[in-house]
Amino acid sequence: MSEREAASAAASEQPPASSEQGSRNLAMRVAAALVLAPIAIALAFIGGIAWSALVTLAAVGLFVEWLMVTGLGRQSSVAGLGVTALLISGYYLMSGHLDAALRVLVVGVFVVALAAGLQRNWASAGWAIAGLLYAAAAEIASVLLRLDTAKGFAALMFVLLIVWVTDIGGYFAGRSIGGPKLWVRVSPKKTWAGAAGGFVASLLVAACFAAFEIGMTGPLLMLGAVLSVVSQLGDLFESAVKRRFGVKDSSHIIPGHGGLLDRLDGFVAAVIVAAIFGFLRGGADGVGRGLMVW
Repeated sequence: MSEREAASAAASEQPPASSEQGSRNLAMRVAAALVLAPIAIALAFIGGIAWSALVTLAAVGLFVEWLMVTGLGRQSSVAGLGVTALLISGYYLMSGHLDAALRVLVVGVFVVALAAGLQRNWASAGWAIAGLLYAAAAEIASVLLRLDTAKGFAALMFVLLIVWVTDIGGYFAGRSIGGPKLWVRVSPKKTWAGAAGGFVASLLVAACFAAFEIGMTGPLLMLGAVLSVVSQLGDLFESAVKRRFGVKDSSHIIPGHGGLLDRLDGFVAAVIVAAIFGFLRGGADGVGRGLMVW
């Protein structure tokens, strides 16, 4: 055997670089999840100021990353005004003053739009407004859902687990089954098999909540199905925004996951829809009960 043939044979025995990279990426994802998930659960359990502070910081990160993705990251006045509005509204949310938090955010939207429009153009102002509304809606919904002392923690854990298992089930089902792509132009790696796998996993979580008598089986299965679909749509929405601006990851703050936008896109969509459900049925003080008690 010649040296060239020997080298070729040795190369064929080695796993493809993409496979090695995929395994390394999965290991980083798991490690990051094992660190971040317990912290999120612990702060969610504590509730109050601890959870509100985490949510506020996450909202600030979402807004800043949105500006970076949409090309507004260097507009310091836009970022500063939006971050200030989110921090002040977070303070009022911690104090239980939802009306004041909403007023601050309304003012924040106007000043951010004005700053972006004057510095760049009014199209940029539209993207800045969208980013602030996206982060603010996630902030308010996450706090309101946990605010209910009776069912807030259960409701929040329901949403978190639905989002997490949808992501995990979709990842492994997509990799193991493959098949037709879900929406190639927006997210080339996502498959219909992955979407179905995440959906089925969400129903299992809902069934477990019902088995432990945390809610009624029928409504929980319906909610699990809706939130799983919404979570996946939130993921696709964020992917569409990144593709619109030619960005792969919103940042590299979380190993294996990218940025906060990459990690929380599904949760943002799901928690907003969950809070709307809960608010319509339980009011501002009973969002958790409104979601979980039927």
